[in-house]
Parts: sequence; C-alpha cells; structure tokens
Amino acid sequence: MIREQRSRAKLEAYYRKFRDEGKIDVNVHPWVAEAWQESERIGVPQTGTEPRHALSAEEFRALQERHAQAIDCLLQLTEDVQEFFARYGLSLLLLDADALVLKSCSLPFMRLPHGKVEGSRLGMEEIGASSISIAKEKRTPFWLFGPEIWREESHGSDACTAPVIVGGALRYLVNIVVEEPAAVPQDAVIAQLLLISRSLAAALERDFRLQAQEAILDAAPFAVYHILPSGEVAYANRLGMERLSRIGARDKVTSRLLNLNDIVLNYRHTPIYQGFSGTPCYNKEVTWITTAKTYEDVTTVVPLESPTTQGVAGVVTVSMPIEDLRMLVAHTAGYTAKYSLATMAGTGQTFQALCDKALRVARGKNHVLLQGEVGTGKQRLAHGIHQASARAAGPLVSFRCGDVQPELLAGELFGAAISPDVSRPGKLELAFGGTLFLDEIEKLPKTTAAALAAALREGKAHRLGETVVRPIDVRIIADCDGDLKRLTERGFFERSLYDLVSRSVIRMPALRNRREDIPLLAEQIICELAEQHRMERKNLLPETIELLEQYDWPGNIKQLQSVLEHAFFHTADMVIAPTDINLKGDVKPDDNWKKDREIFLRAWKSAGGNVSRLANLLDVSRVTLYRYLKKFQLEKT
Repeated sequence: MIREQRSRAKLEAYYRKFRDEGKIDVNVHPWVAEAWQESERIGVPQTGTEPRHALSAEEFRALQERHAQAIDCLLQLTEDVQEFFARYGLSLLLLDADALVLKSCSLPFMRLPHGKVEGSRLGMEEIGASSISIAKEKRTPFWLFGPEIWREESHGSDACTAPVIVGGALRYLVNIVVEEPAAVPQDAVIAQLLLISRSLAAALERDFRLQAQEAILDAAPFAVYHILPSGEVAYANRLGMERLSRIGARDKVTSRLLNLNDIVLNYRHTPIYQGFSGTPCYNKEVTWITTAKTYEDVTTVVPLESPTTQGVAGVVTVSMPIEDLRMLVAHTAGYTAKYSLATMAGTGQTFQALCDKALRVARGKNHVLLQGEVGTGKQRLAHGIHQASARAAGPLVSFRCGDVQPELLAGELFGAAISPDVSRPGKLELAFGGTLFLDEIEKLPKTTAAALAAALREGKAHRLGETVVRPIDVRIIADCDGDLKRLTERGFFERSLYDLVSRSVIRMPALRNRREDIPLLAEQIICELAEQHRMERKNLLPETIELLEQYDWPGNIKQLQSVLEHAFFHTADMVIAPTDINLKGDVKPDDNWKKDREIFLRAWKSAGGNVSRLANLLDVSRVTLYRYLKKFQLEKT
C-alpha cells in the first residue's frame, strides 16, 4: 500500500504517545498500529542498531549460493539506475522470505556497518515495525514514514518494501530506504521499487517455468534436441546429452557439442535435414550412421518457423532408440516377472537343491533349459530365474511355441514386414535386454530353430521380408515336457539350438517325488486364490492335507491347483474338508466326460495334457482316450 506524504511532526507525536502512554491515536494507520503493538509485545528495543540475528560468514556464503539466481537478476535490473540511487542517497536491499538480507546494493541500511547488513535478519523479531515486516505479512508494497519505524535511530529516513511473488508464494522482499526524504520525489522512488520488484518476479517466474520444463524434459524417456540449420545442437535434454556423448558428438575436453554434419555420416539424408526445408516427420524409423556406431531409432522432427522471416529457424527432434522403445512397450504390455524364486514353496531336500541350482543359474549368462513333466512349475521357475538375474530390469516375454501354427512361428519370433513401409517386431526384439521364455520349445520346426540359434550366436537378426539387420540381446529360458536331448538325438529337434539352450539344464521333479512339499504348496495355492479374488482365506483340515499327500498327482502342481481351486469356490464353509476334495477337479465320477467336451477339457487340463496321466485319472485305456481326443479335436502329447 503506497501512502501519500504525511506531517512528520504529527507522526512523531503519535509514535511517542504510544511509546509513553501505550495508546494508539485514531490517525495511525491500522497496519502500523498492529506492528507497533506486536513489537512491544515481543519486547523489541526501540533503540540500538546491532541486529539480533546474523549469519556466520560460512552460512551467509551458502545462503547467497542458494539465491544466486535472484541476486544476479537484481544486479542486472539495477545496473542502469545506480546513478539515481547515488544522487538521492538511497539504499537497496534484497531479502529472502524470512527477511534475511541477501544483498545490499547501495548505501548502508539503518546506519549499520555494510558488512553487518548482509546476512542479518531484519524481521519483526529483530528490528520491530518496519516496511519489511508489514510488506512481508500483508504481501503488498508498503511505504513507512520515518517516525513510524520502531527503531528511533531510523526516524529521519523513510522506507518502502515490495514483496516478490513467484508461483503464488512469497519468495523475496525488495526494500528501499530514503535517507533524506525531503530531497527525493516519493513517486520516483515508488516507481523504481515497483519496476524492480515486478521485473524480478517476472524473470524468476520465467526461469521457474523453464526449470520445470527442463526437469520434465530430463525425466522423459526419450531424447529431445533443438537443432539449428547449421547443424549445431542448441539444446539437448539429459538423455540427449548422454546419447550425443556416446556417438562422439560432445568434446571430451571442453564438453562443447560438435556439429552434426561432422558426426552423422548420413546427416543430409535424415529427417532432421529435411526438416529445415519445412518437412516434418512423425514416429519414423530412422537409421543413423555415425563414426562410433550405426543404430536405429523412432524419430519425430518438427520445423520451427522464424518469427521474423518466412524460413525455418530450426527443428525440434524427439527420438528414442528402437531397443529402448521395445523395452518400454514390453513393460507397458506387462512383460514383467510375476514370480520370484522366493514364491516357490517347499522345504524338502529335492526342492532346496532345485532352488540352489536355480539361483546359481540365474546369476550366470548361459541360456537355460527347464525339463520336467507337465504342471511341475516350470513357468514359475522361469519367472524366478529372470527376476534373480542381471536382466531383471529388462522385459520377460513369454511365448508358447505350441500355440502357433509351425509355418507362422518364424514370423512371431523374428517379426515380419506387413507392407513395403510397415513391419512389426517379433518376440526377440520385444525381449531386448531381457529374457525370452520359450514354452514347449520342442514344437519349433528345425528351420526356425536353426535360424534362432544363428541369431543368438551372432547377436543380430532381420525380420521376415526385410534386409535391415537389428541387434539381438536376449537370454533364452526354454522348457520342454519331454527329453529334449533324446528328441535331438533322434533328429526331431535342431542340434545347434539344443547345444545353446542346454548349457544350463534344470530338471523339475514330479510332485509325487516331493510329497513333503504338498502341505506348503496347498497352503500357498489357497492364500493366492484368496488374495487374487479378494476373498477370505479358507483353511485346510489336517485330514484334507493327508488326503492330498497320499494322491499321486499325475498332473503335478497344475492338477493340485485345479483341485484346490474347485474346492475353494465350491465349499460354503471356511474349512475345506476331505469330502470337499474332488481329485478329478471338475470331472464328475460318472461318464459325463464322454458326452460333454467341456468336462473332458477340464480333465485334460488337470492331467496337464498328458494322455497317460489322463488315462489314469479317468481309469480308461490310452486307446479309448485317443478316440475321444479325436472326437473333441484335441492334440495328444
């Protein structure tokens, strides 16, 4: 609040009336009255010039470093008005939001030695009522006449303070002290103060927005560049800088960015160069040839028109390496491990030996082959090995070879061109930097398996219908329900791929060979069902556990899961008794499975797709089952 000139004699009389009698004259400005009363309440002396709070030299240096941006900005703003301040004997102070003096830009303030002004706190508690304390509390400019200032030594001078609001918060205070009020026009001082404070606020607001924008760009998972027509990089975000350093576009001594014309060998054939003629491009796959390496990325280029001419003043380029994009897509698509080795339940010696070997294998770099009967938990183990490996941060892509027609498997693994301009990546590219889990690897045709082995050995491959070679960086975890070595020896599986994936082999024991783990497995299954479906957990009676332990489980853990799932959802009580257990899962003890495909399919899944186990489960011959497999159009294993 800017106030007009007042009679200094009257103001002095009001001040002494309050000091001597404790009474506030009705003509005293209400904000000044409040400040006087607060000064008296907290016991601020009305005489003396020594500040009650001052920072040490070390603390003050640290404070100035934190606020260097505002100090530098203030010095630039006041550079052209120094003569005005000197002519009228004005003092200029910059204070932080706590009223600590950051910079004294002119004559001494409050007759304190210059060195004691900077680093001193000039708030209400230290000097009492002042334009600083009022402007700080009311968040508005305020002119305080000398006789209204709490410290009597300052009654000969006037003071005016303006707050600097940035981002809706009080950040700084700018204070001007007029040593000889009669010699200086008040309007001119006020104009200078408002110009300085508002310009400082605008500059800091702009810098604040720029810092926020830069923080956003630095946090983005792609590289951003501003490139001039000359080939110079005017700006690059954090990832952009890292990438420029990797391709040698940043001088190691001076850190200066080099011209892209000298670094990118095919620069004149890239969308960036075309962008200078006004041609944008969006999400285009681009090959970059540099002196350090050749790589691909997805690039967007947007031309920037000059504000003064009709030409293009530069381009903004956003790019992401293909491998980074694939990893991002893989994580977004849920290509992550759902289980760790710790989620595998068991306490027996067989199980402990399995876990110990799995952990050792996970820490290695070899591809892995998991072998064992259907339903023994190979998929969960594959997730656990990935999670415990150095590739845990990368994607885990699972691919069931038996779910795709043999002639389409190569396209699924390597990717394929859809049209001359469009192609799609395969599972090998999606798993870049991570793990590719090949379920039922024995279903791979020999030609596809041979191509996969070559890609793994060479670390590169190309999509079907294309000639562009792309890097391959994956670890294979494969599983096979049968004996892959025997299949290879009999010529049914490709030898070169077997030699690669069999360097680390883990054999999964059947559930009937680790009966001691059944109670723990059963409890885990019940807990996971309750958590997954947000239902209250049910308890297994001891006699129920005993029943489960006595069964042979031809379908292994997968069948145990099916049986317990059926009991969990079909038992009304919170306790699962032996009578609630149907060891055939959803299969009824009658012959309905012979007529109902859905019943037969559930039995088929309970047996893990294995004819021998299903024959035992339904108590029929294998020949009979083959007839029903053909009838229901199911594939035997």
